[in-house]
Amino acid sequence: MSQPTVLVTGSTRGIGAASTAALTARGWRVIGHGRKDADGVIGADFAQPGAAAVLWDAALEMSGGRIDAVVNNAGLFAANPLDASDFAWLDGWEETLRINLTAAAELSRMAVRHWLAQNSGGRLVHVASRAGYRGDSPAHWHYAAAKGGMIAMHKTIARGYAAQGILSYAICPGFTDTAMADDYLASRGGAALLADIPLGRVAEPEEIAAIVAFCTLDAPPSMTGTVIDANGASYVR
Repeated sequence: MSQPTVLVTGSTRGIGAASTAALTARGWRVIGHGRKDADGVIGADFAQPGAAAVLWDAALEMSGGRIDAVVNNAGLFAANPLDASDFAWLDGWEETLRINLTAAAELSRMAVRHWLAQNSGGRLVHVASRAGYRGDSPAHWHYAAAKGGMIAMHKTIARGYAAQGILSYAICPGFTDTAMADDYLASRGGAALLADIPLGRVAEPEEIAAIVAFCTLDAPPSMTGTVIDANGASYVR
């Protein structure tokens, strides 16, 4: 068999970079994604309509016509204050939804259609957030809504295509030591915010990447539809 291939979005830093390393170490070929082209990375700005389709087509060509798994990891975490102008608030809402949810939905749809056409099965792994269940700060309605939508989408895919061998898994990290979380931690008091995490620290990207690799490679089919929490017990359900 040829080397299996996985497309990882947002692969240039944080959880995406750690996941790329973990999957590569297990012998998988990783096709990466970022906002700009780089070695082994396809550039696609998800804020732009049609970017997900461009990424999928380029990844399919690079892979030789078969992609075995997709990790929906790319995300935007930017404050959207309640007292912003109507235009700015709506613009912030739509940009975050497009990047965090719509692009993941487009890629998931293209992957499902690809696997159905090949009668091959495949795996989707969605990096969501505890915010999808717990909610987030007053400046992050849009982020919580996008991640809640991702979780609902994931469950729908799992229920709809399990019989065809198309499996879906979701991961809900809390704060993770990435560039995306640094500014938020500082703005919310840093140490005071950590007091809300019983573990006493935020997650390392490698911890979340280990779960990504497990879902992509090792999770049994009966786990399809599962949501795995990784938040230091800051939100338990």
